[in-house]
Amino acid sequence: MQDVIIIGAGPCGLSAAIECQRRGLHVLVLEKHCLVHSIYSYPTHMQFFSTAELLEIGDVPFASPNDKPFRHEALAYYRKVSGFYNVPVSAYEEATEVQRQQDGTFIVRSLKRGGEHAEYAARNVIISTGYFDHPNILGIPGENTDKVSHYFQEAHPYTGTKVTIIGGSNSAVDAALELVRVNAEVTVVYRGDDLSGNIKPWVRPIFESLVNKGKVDLRLNSRVIEIHPDHVVVEANDSGEKTALPNDFVLALTGFRPDRKLLFGAGVEMAGDMEKPVFDPETMESNVPGLYVAGVIASGRNANEVFIETGRGHGKLIAEHILASRSAEK
Repeated sequence: MQDVIIIGAGPCGLSAAIECQRRGLHVLVLEKHCLVHSIYSYPTHMQFFSTAELLEIGDVPFASPNDKPFRHEALAYYRKVSGFYNVPVSAYEEATEVQRQQDGTFIVRSLKRGGEHAEYAARNVIISTGYFDHPNILGIPGENTDKVSHYFQEAHPYTGTKVTIIGGSNSAVDAALELVRVNAEVTVVYRGDDLSGNIKPWVRPIFESLVNKGKVDLRLNSRVIEIHPDHVVVEANDSGEKTALPNDFVLALTGFRPDRKLLFGAGVEMAGDMEKPVFDPETMESNVPGLYVAGVIASGRNANEVFIETGRGHGKLIAEHILASRSAEK
């Protein structure tokens, strides 16, 4: 029986594993994709908003020549940390069910890449799953066609094409800048009257300059209501005026939401309209004794509520509470 099974090998899950191991707990990490899959899913050339220091886990320095590290640096860093602590990560193994037993322990069932089913026993479970598998769906005609993607990796495939970006966050702005560099015709459609206030400050002036020069067609207070093979239909929020724009590809960069099926199945309660799991912020323990949440899964519908720099501290709270609970039982 494991002391702790951690579901999710993102930065926060790895941090939790390291903190538990430091305290002598036997740990197993189940990850349905690759190590730090959420970061792997970021655009190839993405630069973080945070400094390297704020992305550190396990007291391992994150050395970077840049004020704000890039995706490839973060991937190398978290591989290094995982190897340094010899974190036992079972990659490409998806946890499918968490079930609390009458004696207070847990059974975690999983599905491996080859189709084999597995079952593990644990005294405690930490759910630290991410959110990149579940994009926010618009629910408009044409959204399920091949020309639409909720992910942006890099600009090259869109060279010389007409691309409509839906969204007004950092991901939308970063994609627009890269697309302009490969001579794509870029239209950004956003429902708000201004872009997100969280746009990286060193990026926003560059984007606004491209808009002013006509290199990016920015349509605020607007939304895409239909997607067709050769055009999209954009509706202005105030007037209701509809415009058909020639189009080859659509990037629906509308954000993501955490997957809560494991929490629901384990009996974790949700609070309020934000569907935020019920937990003690001082220990990260849910309403189910012995089951903890760490990282973005602890947030509500707004996945930006928890970042690496805040979620990386969850593991220490959890590990200390597990030890304290054991001491109290003796």
